[in-house]
Amino acid sequence: MTDVLRRGRASLAFSFFAQGMAFALLVTRIPAIQDRYGVSDALLPAFLAAVPVLAGVGSVSTEQLVKRIPPSRVLRWAQPVVLLALLGVGAGDSVVELGVSLAAFGLAVGALDASMNMLGVSLQRAYGRSIMLSFHAVFSLGGIVGASLAWVGAHWHLALWVSYLPVVLVLLPAALVGSRWYVDARDQEDGGGVGAGVADEKAGGGGQGLAFKLLLPLCLVMCFAYIGDSTVSNWSAKYLQDVLGSSEQLATVPYNVYMVTTLVGRAIGDLGVRRFGAVAVVRCGALVAAGGFAVVAVAPGAWVGMLGFTLLGLGLCVLVPQTFAAAGRLFPGASDAAVARLNVFNYVGFLVGSPLVGALGDLWSYRGAMLVPMVLVLVTLVYARSFETQPDRYGGGHERPRTADVGRGSNGL
Repeated sequence: MTDVLRRGRASLAFSFFAQGMAFALLVTRIPAIQDRYGVSDALLPAFLAAVPVLAGVGSVSTEQLVKRIPPSRVLRWAQPVVLLALLGVGAGDSVVELGVSLAAFGLAVGALDASMNMLGVSLQRAYGRSIMLSFHAVFSLGGIVGASLAWVGAHWHLALWVSYLPVVLVLLPAALVGSRWYVDARDQEDGGGVGAGVADEKAGGGGQGLAFKLLLPLCLVMCFAYIGDSTVSNWSAKYLQDVLGSSEQLATVPYNVYMVTTLVGRAIGDLGVRRFGAVAVVRCGALVAAGGFAVVAVAPGAWVGMLGFTLLGLGLCVLVPQTFAAAGRLFPGASDAAVARLNVFNYVGFLVGSPLVGALGDLWSYRGAMLVPMVLVLVTLVYARSFETQPDRYGGGHERPRTADVGRGSNGL
């Protein structure tokens, strides 16, 4: 059984890594994509907004799909679609082809994100200890590798398809092979299937109104965390250069520093959860992130601003993985539905964050705009109790696997 869990964890970690690479290769080459297809500045926001909107549709659809098929099967086929859609973005010739590829990418990413986190929550439950942050750490590592490969492509003026094709040729077969070892309840448990999933949904208190009422605090935390994340992604370079007077070269550094500190924070975060508990880690992360925004807002120069973005990476990095884990604890018999619904607010935050800061920056000031995500992140402190580990039938606050659950990866974990 231990070997089953270890293989399941390794194969799922590779999926997170591949997704981090694919996403970074897309978003870091947006200027090149715009040039290749001749997309105007007025039309570009519509293309970019369509991806998270369709990803939300994909996540909601996955909630329905996993009532009929295992999350592992959704993940097994969503990941190749994401990679092939990425290649389609690089190899197309017309705006219509770009639109089709981005639509496929968005829908598949929603299914991919939802199913990956479903299996991650299930594996954490089976392990009986915090491992969710490690999956998101691998995602961050994939993002760093993908961004580095994108830099190489831009530096050497490689065509988009030339940059994307080797990555797809390596990741796609590796992901398909690795998918053989996903740990999934309905692959492991006799008598599983649609009926079992529906029964688990009811057993977990997963009625639509009740589930959303209990899930709402976590949805807000997820949304606020991604507003903070999108603020760094979209505005750190402009802020450092236009507000803090840095050089163009130095302005590219904060996001890289943010990604590295995100990786470091997530790599050690599970140890913190095991030692101090999820509530303490989430509260600490929220305070550090809020402190980072405060430092950025009052920074007298570029290097102090860099310190603020460093703190942001260390603080924000723990919130999203722990939000997914908390949803799994709140609804142990309906974790798939909870994760799918929660995942939608990932895209809501991503959609809201960048326009919100941009509008406030134009109407007020960019320094003042940084205080808004700071306040939103601090709201996490109000909802910190939602991250409390729920006592199980063994007593105490620790998650422990049931014998029948070891190797399961869906409802009931």
